[in-house]
Amino acid sequence: MIRNIAAGVQSFTSNAFLVTGERTVLVDTGANFDAVGKIEEHVDDLDAVVLTHTHPDHVGNLESVKDAFDVEAYGFDTDQSGVDVAIEDEETVTVGDDDYLALHTPGHKNDHLCFYSESAGILFAGDLIFQNGSFGRTDLEEGDREALIKSIDRVAVTADEDLQEMHTGHGPSVTTNPYHDIELAGKAARMY
Repeated sequence: MIRNIAAGVQSFTSNAFLVTGERTVLVDTGANFDAVGKIEEHVDDLDAVVLTHTHPDHVGNLESVKDAFDVEAYGFDTDQSGVDVAIEDEETVTVGDDDYLALHTPGHKNDHLCFYSESAGILFAGDLIFQNGSFGRTDLEEGDREALIKSIDRVAVTADEDLQEMHTGHGPSVTTNPYHDIELAGKAARMY
């Protein structure tokens, strides 16, 4: 089960997905709300935090979650504050009951990762791709439009056209033909 514990929060935050199962994981922690309380509404324990990237809106609650559940945070770059364990490009990461392929997808931020499970038909896209072909900003530090386009293309080649769910860093998850939104994002990113 995948729940966005940041749903309905009226402050600047990213989505934060609580994935229950064999390995209960929080994908991104969000910011500016009581993530610990939201997690405790659904589970008593957490096995890990997995980060798509370390922009403040995605990691603002990281320390409080790590402290409350005594867990480590997994991300691409252990030089980033709060990241305890490195996830290598193309490493397999267990989230809930499924194995996900970690894809290093820079362009929005250098340490950005997407997580794709072919067997589950699920993509955690972070801030790379959003609903309706929107894509991550490249005007922030470490932003790079050409790298972002390559990253979107990499996800498009890796993901199956039968993708069932795409969980994004902001806005609603896409559960109707999310592969189409990936294709649209690739086209849109090239137009600017």
